[in-house]
Amino acid sequence: MSHSGRDIFLECVMRYPILRSSGVRAGLFFFNFFLVITTLYQLKPASRSIFIEFMGASRLPYIWIAVALSMGLFLSLYHWLVAKLSRKHVVMGSVLVFGIALLLFRIWFFFPGRAAAIAFYVFVDILGVVLVEQFWSLVNSVYSSREGKSWYGLVGTGGLLGGVTGGGVSALLIRYTPMKTDDLLVSAAITLFVVLTLITIMGRCGLFCEVDEIKTGSALDESGSSTGFKRYLILIALILMLSQLISPITEFLFMNTVESTYIDMEARTAFLSFFFSLLSLVSIGVNLMITPLIHRFFGPTTGLLAQPLAIMVFSTLFFFNPTLLFAGATRIGDRGLSYSINRASKELLYLPIGSLLIYRAKAWIDMLGYRLFKVFGSALILLVTGLTRASLHFAYLSLIAISGCVLWMLMVGFVAREYRRYKTE
Repeated sequence: MSHSGRDIFLECVMRYPILRSSGVRAGLFFFNFFLVITTLYQLKPASRSIFIEFMGASRLPYIWIAVALSMGLFLSLYHWLVAKLSRKHVVMGSVLVFGIALLLFRIWFFFPGRAAAIAFYVFVDILGVVLVEQFWSLVNSVYSSREGKSWYGLVGTGGLLGGVTGGGVSALLIRYTPMKTDDLLVSAAITLFVVLTLITIMGRCGLFCEVDEIKTGSALDESGSSTGFKRYLILIALILMLSQLISPITEFLFMNTVESTYIDMEARTAFLSFFFSLLSLVSIGVNLMITPLIHRFFGPTTGLLAQPLAIMVFSTLFFFNPTLLFAGATRIGDRGLSYSINRASKELLYLPIGSLLIYRAKAWIDMLGYRLFKVFGSALILLVTGLTRASLHFAYLSLIAISGCVLWMLMVGFVAREYRRYKTE
């Protein structure tokens, strides 16, 4: 690190040293992530329920493809903003724009229709991916590998608690107040403005100083020119691809089962809200009781096996008994573990990479790749549903999910070998 770079870093960290203590800083990131996911889980049940109301669950693969295309366009703008502005300002600007957009969508829903339902679904998915990945990119740039192993579980639990709160509050508002599904957009916008205020305060207190300036000996340097570097990122991308081939299948099966069970939109929104809260509760239990033990004794790559194993088990049960119970269990095994042990494990894979490359690699892999790979899963669903009888759709899709999980677990083994080569202590 250059002399001027060290001076800038030291000047940053000297501000409010008490707030920069490990526990306090982690607590603030915990609260930040809590608010971000609270916002998202007020919007997810609303967007899904509204889309099913106007378009039907069978058209979900088409909207997933639309989201991927929209994300590709957004990513170009995102790269331009990161190159021109500081990362903190990009995050703050994104939160402000999303908050204002939610209020504009609420006005649009005074005149509901298919166009509004489609646009809102796409918007919510982009909001979720961008805000979550920006948050973790910011966290990754200020934590060292050792600090990440100690505090990522706590920080991630903030998001899981936000899922419980967002889903639970949404369900209660729909069931016990005059608020309707589209009114949730206003409460979500207010939550985002609180997030913006918190980020502003944290930035002024020096909590976003990048630890990358004092890292040494990283096997994956900023040039990113080594063959090993490229192979490592490709393997991470392949794991994400397999997960995103399977995740649309679990969501498609679950949403179609929900549609046939709940006809009324408000009842469907309330159920989905409670379901997302349950999903987050499961994630919290895993994050608090299992994730730290797995990371401490076996490492993050072992944690990556939990999600495909759970999906494989519950998909097998759904294959033999295609009910809402097992469709929901499969979805919880997918998303519940993705948001807990899989998320924390995957973030630790990025720590051997410098902060600049974290932003670049995560933008392509976790933002664009996340949705691009979901296009493949959506196309696979459309292919299966187009070539087989309706009575066999669930069976074929369940078998594909089971087979994909086997490949997924094999790929984790290859990533584990590369991670052991490049991790920094």
